[in-house]
Amino acid sequence: MRAKIKWGILSTGAISRAFARGLPASATGELLAVASRYKEKAAAFGAEFGASRCYGSYDELLADKDVQVIYISTPHPMHAEWSIKAMNAGKHVLVEKPIGLNYDEAQAMIEAAIVNKVFLMEAYMYRCHPQTAKLVELLKSHAIGQVNVIQATFSFHAGFNPQSRIWNNALAGGGIMDVGGYTTSISRLIAGAALGKTFADPVAITGAGCLHPETGVDAWAVGTLKFDANIVATISTGVGVNQENVVRIFGSEGNIILPSPYAMNREGKTVGKIILKKNAEKEAQEILIDVNVTSYTLEADVVGKAIRAGLQQTDEMNWDDTLGNIRTQDQWRNAIGLTYEAEKPRKR
Repeated sequence: MRAKIKWGILSTGAISRAFARGLPASATGELLAVASRYKEKAAAFGAEFGASRCYGSYDELLADKDVQVIYISTPHPMHAEWSIKAMNAGKHVLVEKPIGLNYDEAQAMIEAAIVNKVFLMEAYMYRCHPQTAKLVELLKSHAIGQVNVIQATFSFHAGFNPQSRIWNNALAGGGIMDVGGYTTSISRLIAGAALGKTFADPVAITGAGCLHPETGVDAWAVGTLKFDANIVATISTGVGVNQENVVRIFGSEGNIILPSPYAMNREGKTVGKIILKKNAEKEAQEILIDVNVTSYTLEADVVGKAIRAGLQQTDEMNWDDTLGNIRTQDQWRNAIGLTYEAEKPRKR
């Protein structure tokens, strides 16, 4: 029996808790260490999730020679810094979305992976779920004919707090960077599958949104993507408005609805559902995908298997896909006039 890969978790927020909760069910990995900027937080996290080594600084985690791969879930502006530091320390990296603030940061991170010969993946966990694989299969088999229109939404209403990560400009808050990346990702995946590819990049991007008057981040935003073969997508996100978080795909011979497109369940098993309605049939078909673990467990095993195989990237979310996604988010932000203060040229 092969030894399990030793994970370290850098940061102890809610998404780190979801990942740590799913890790014990992994076939390939186990949690060894956790780091926080505060020793007591690391200790509490370690006690809850079984990490035997708890560090009060991120640098201590990177210095642990037994840690093989690090899951990074800091606030967005710190993703590039700590991912690069981890890779320079010889660690494999799974970094939460968005991979960085923009395309330039993503490129720098991939270059660090190449130089250090380590694995790097952006953590779009839904890409590792069999619901996503089944969706791709249906689209590639032209189950609804030619795909024409995609509608993807991921939005929620959070009470305004200018200091919170969600609303804070210095922490790259707003909808597009928080959950809007899911809508760009799944639209590019769907368009790609329809065109017989792994993913597709849009040939044109437009958008409109509401920037909060105090912090300047997007409270809500809508984008329009046009792909080859006249496939168009409307993508919608927000941190200041509840919307129906579903994906709809309309084709020449039918439509597909994903009621839970991003497989977000953080505890226990994940039941996916694809509703397929063909124009020639009266009743819609429900395709259920019942998995006994969360998407975070599946994601950990995608990473673990890749590392065991000596790979630096995976088909589930490869580097070209990541670069295309962050470029799309950059252009969407540009369309609504959102540039973070950290991205603006410094005044001399």
